[in-house]
Amino acid sequence: MQRTRNPYPPEFREQMVALVRSGRSVECLAREYEPCAATIHEWVRQEASADRDDLNSLTSEEREELRQLRREVKQLHQESDILSKAAA
Repeated sequence: MQRTRNPYPPEFREQMVALVRSGRSVECLAREYEPCAATIHEWVRQEASADRDDLNSLTSEEREELRQLRREVKQLHQESDILSKAAA
């Protein structure tokens, strides 16, 4: 008889996806928590697909704002890297 388990709660799935997006490796999370790496990869893929669907429903003003915010985040990351290297 095949073993099955109850589905993971949506909050847990969201936390795993957030950890992957923050830079944690899927393999590390799979070792630390119960889901296998393939399951976590699938959650990340599903979330990315949902994000793309959300982008298609944006107005042109919202898309422009998103582009501007992404540029600002990129610039802030670059400045942060420069400052951390200068402090070292």
